[in-house]
Formats: sequence, C-alpha cells, structure tokens
Amino acid sequence: MPVTFPGESPAYRTARDALLTEEIALRAQVERVAALRRDLPLGGSVADYAFQELSGETLALGELFSHPNRTLAIYSLMFRPDQNAPCPMCTSMLDGLAGQAQHIAQHMDFVVVAAAKPEQLRALSDDRGWGALRLLSTDGSTYQTDYGAEAPDGSQLPMMNVFSQTENGVRHFWGSEMFHAGLDGHPRHVDQLWPLWNMLDLTPAGRPDWFPALDYNN
Repeated sequence: MPVTFPGESPAYRTARDALLTEEIALRAQVERVAALRRDLPLGGSVADYAFQELSGETLALGELFSHPNRTLAIYSLMFRPDQNAPCPMCTSMLDGLAGQAQHIAQHMDFVVVAAAKPEQLRALSDDRGWGALRLLSTDGSTYQTDYGAEAPDGSQLPMMNVFSQTENGVRHFWGSEMFHAGLDGHPRHVDQLWPLWNMLDLTPAGRPDWFPALDYNN
C-alpha cells in the first residue's frame, strides 16, 4: 500500500520512492549474501584451544558448544593484559549484543574472548552489566593470532569467527575477513550486528566521523 506523510512535497515523494526501490534492492542483496554464507563449505579443522573462564577454570574450545551440532560464534574483544580498559568500539558493539544474548542463545552459542586476564574481564563484565555475555581469556593460547585477532606486533584486532561442531570435530565456518580486506575507512565488518551505526545511518547527517566512548559522564 502506498505511504504518504503529512505535508510532504511531490519532490520528497519522488525521491523517497526512488530510495525505497534501492532499499528493497539492498534487502535482496543482503539475503543473497546470507545465502552464499550459508552455502559455504566447512573450513579447516580447529585445534582444541584452551580458554580461561572468569573463575580461572580452563575450558577447551570444544566445550563451549552447549549442544551437539550447535554453531559457536566467538568475538575477539580488543583488550590486552597491559591495558586498563578495552577498546571503546568493541565495547559499544558488545553493549548491544549483551541485550540480545538471551535471544541469541536460543539458536547458537556466543562467547567473547580477549587476551586480558580473567580478573580484568570479570571487572569489565561487572562494570558494563554484561552478565548475559560469556567472557573468556585467551591468555596462553594462540587462538587470537590463528584467527585474525592479533597482529604480529601483539596488537589486538576485532574479529568475529563462527565454528561448527561436526562428527569429525570442530570446523571453522566463517570469519569477518572484511576487516583485513584493505578497504578505505572503517571496514564495517560487523556493522550488521551493531545497532549504533544502523540507527545513525537513518539520520540526515548520517554516521558521524566519531567513535563511541566508554563513558559520557566526563
């Protein structure tokens, strides 16, 4: 059914209808990309990396699957042991996912890992109210370097990786490789998960040349 809004001009309606055509085309493209992603063959076999719970208990990657044949997504938060605070950009994205965690858990497993020590992650979880997110430390593991989340100089990188559990062990399925594609500006490799930018894209000014902060009270 055609839509019009109070007071709009013919020029506005013409432009809006043209934009709607492009929005519908974009929706179709997003669905095509999602279908291509679903059709990916399984990637390489995955080592049983050891992660540390906030309690200090050690778990293997294979133990992070709550049920057989589940999918596991692991987001690498940029937070090293020698840092006092995590990456504000990663934190903004995870603030949004924290509110969706219980819904996500109905269909897949999701954990957040970082090179920081368990006690640092425990303090971060308490500070951000991330009780719904499962945070793990990769301290002592090569997971971050193996899956695109740590540079040779030790710099931490934001990566989302997805793994599948099969009868023959855990296999890699997908990683947010657009981060490493050498694109101009921010790679926007996890934008589809991040409500902040999607909301700002709806404004006349669009997304600003700005980065979210950990705290806006100062």
